[in-house]
Amino acid sequence: MIGMMIVTILGLILFETVSSIDNAIINAEVLGTMGAKARKWFLTWGIFLAVFVVRGLLPWLIIWFATPGIGPVEALMATFSDDLRVIEAVETAKPPLLMAGGVFLILLFIHWLFLEPKNFGLPGERFFARHGAWFYALASILLLGLVGMAGRVSEHLAFAAVIGSTAFFITNGFKQNAEAKESGLAGSALSDMSKLLYLEMIDLTFSIDGVLGAFAFTLSVPLILVGNGIGAIVVRQLTVGNIENIRKLPYLKNGAMYSILGLGTVMCLGGFGIEPPEWVTPVLTFVIIGWFFGKSVLAAREPQSPAKKQ
Repeated sequence: MIGMMIVTILGLILFETVSSIDNAIINAEVLGTMGAKARKWFLTWGIFLAVFVVRGLLPWLIIWFATPGIGPVEALMATFSDDLRVIEAVETAKPPLLMAGGVFLILLFIHWLFLEPKNFGLPGERFFARHGAWFYALASILLLGLVGMAGRVSEHLAFAAVIGSTAFFITNGFKQNAEAKESGLAGSALSDMSKLLYLEMIDLTFSIDGVLGAFAFTLSVPLILVGNGIGAIVVRQLTVGNIENIRKLPYLKNGAMYSILGLGTVMCLGGFGIEPPEWVTPVLTFVIIGWFFGKSVLAAREPQSPAKKQ
């Protein structure tokens, strides 16, 4: 039990850290234009907001609202409860929750594969990048198929798939807007307070990936808080002094995205009642990210890296 909890937390830390690389880069660019006092505030009190408010409050609210019939305290400690009523309520809410999160993550991966700039790390990635217009067709067909299959199980499961796609397109719009404005904001004359508010807003937007992906590991809010919280602190440390070193690892983002694909697939299968053993999700994350990390280290050592941006 304790061993599995440790493995789960380690998986959450790794996933949160690697999936937040883009967030760390944007933070570093904007913080470089701010005064020392504002930077210190972001790296201290900002951690409190990122860890406890976002990584703790958000998954707790999702579990609470997705599980009718239990209170806020029961939602917080649901996975450790011996109350049969709470256990039954969580088991009933689990498939729709997994389905919504799984659809969100799979669409996130497909969008990256077709439309986002990347270092080509696997055969076939360049082909998909050249046919970016097909993203919307593939996303629509995938959603149609999942909703159709989920509808045969229950209306709630089908509706959850639609919720997942809606959440993706809303948050993706905010992300693209944040990335588009980042360079202009870094060189602007806006006050440090305005930039701090901007950073906190995009931190909330980028954290949704990690929060929803965390449900592939566990539905335990305390474990998510610990794992994602430590991951958020690691991201803050990367923001401070290691962004240039991270940028030298060309395929790390690829590892994050393929891990997201794996987690999304596991969650969609869980929505249909096909649940692998608990160790599968963290091990899958370690293997995928570890492989791309090794590939990145080897590429970074070459005089001229073979990685090419789309």
